[in-house]
Parts: sequence; C-alpha cells; structure tokens
Amino acid sequence: MSSEPRRALVASPTQAARAAEERLRAAYDFVPVEQADMVIALGGDGFMLQTLHSMLESRRILPIFGMNLGTVGFLMNEWRLDGLDQRLAKAKSFKVNPLRMMVETVDGEQFSIPAINEVSLLRETRQTAKLEVQVNGRTVLPELVCDGVLVATPAGSTAYNLSAHGPILPLGSALVALTPISPFRPRRWRGAILPESTVIRFAVLNPIKRPVSAVADQREVRDVAQVEIQIDRTTTLTLLFDPEHTLDDRIAAEQFIA
Repeated sequence: MSSEPRRALVASPTQAARAAEERLRAAYDFVPVEQADMVIALGGDGFMLQTLHSMLESRRILPIFGMNLGTVGFLMNEWRLDGLDQRLAKAKSFKVNPLRMMVETVDGEQFSIPAINEVSLLRETRQTAKLEVQVNGRTVLPELVCDGVLVATPAGSTAYNLSAHGPILPLGSALVALTPISPFRPRRWRGAILPESTVIRFAVLNPIKRPVSAVADQREVRDVAQVEIQIDRTTTLTLLFDPEHTLDDRIAAEQFIA
C-alpha cells in the first residue's frame, strides 16, 4: 500500500494555468479535493488566496503547494512539470494564522470574515474617512482622517501594506502592521507595528455622511459602523515551498529591492 500523500490539483481559469493542468494530469495521479491529503494550486497569488479561502469556508484545511502561472506569484513556487514528487518530499512548510474581521454595518448586520493578507477599511465616496482607532480597548487615535487604513499579517505585509508604505514584517515575527492609507490627520502618523495578540478596533465617525467599506482580502462589506480585527489562533494554514526559495527568504529579500 502506497504511503504517498494523495494530491488534488486545482487551477485558475487562465489559459496558461489550464494548459499546465492538462500536462500535470497526464504525468501524475491526482484525486478529488475531498479525498486529498494536500493540494497543488496553479495560478497567481489571487488564486492562491481564493483556494485558501475555499478551504476556510469548507472547514477542510490541507497543505497547499502553489506553482506560479500568474503575474507576481509571491505566495507561489516556480512552475515546473518535472520532479513534482521530489519537490513535494523536500518542501518546507510555513504555518500562517489568518486575521479575523468582525464587522457591524450601519444597519446592524454582523459578519465574521477571515483574511490571510490584510483587512483594509476604505472610503466609499470622494470624502475622506474619519475613524476612531482603539488598541486593546484603549483609544489611541480619537480621529484618523484618511483614505483608509489596513491591518496586515507578515505574509501580507509585502502586498497592499507595502504599497501603502507600511513595514515589511518577517515571517514568524508574531507582529501585525497597522498602516494608514493617505493619512491627512494626524499628518505625521505613519502607522504602528503591534504584537499579533493585539485586538484592533475601528469605529467609523459619521458613517452616513462619510461611508466606509471593510475588505478582508477579496471580500468586501460596505457601509460599516465598526470593525474589530485580531489574529485567529484557532485556524492554521500550511503553505509549502521549495527549500531554495522559501517565503521567509522572499520577505527578507523584499527589504533590499530598490
């Protein structure tokens, strides 16, 4: 009886990913996701996030090895047809805890949504957002006037957070980044680095006149009144990487790119 892990194969709908899927299925054996011990994902970072969120929704979380057939592919390995068995046997695993976004809208609706990269609050109209910021129940900014603000994990710190001039956080640092997006007041505030045990809460000031949406990775809730964010320690995701090009190496290298 084989002790090899049972692998499932999923691919983004792009032409390149579908072509690669056909080649892999012709060369290796795969099983449906429901029967698998691990997942091979073909696509870009967006498809990787989509696949991880599908696992969270189904509550069946498997290790996932991505191969890049997208644009950036920060969360992915290099696409290669040959040597898949050997790559998987040598792959280095990284454990990632997602954020949990608890949202209440102005109409009283409540949502609980996970985020692997970041949770962002964004103004919905031409008017700036006005937010009260609390950290562990203490108000640290009575009024933040901005286009938005985000909370990023180390895995997501090189994504939207970096574009908003937030810090790059090493994987395993047990930190989260709190980064404003185009802040107007306080003019000199550029964000904070906080322990991952921190509970961060945003209250939208005047949410009718200045509506704000909250986005957890790719899922948006509009017209929010308040948002609470913290690391979800009850859920752990496992990403697999080739040992010569691991996620922590990539995050470290990003700090030296001009």
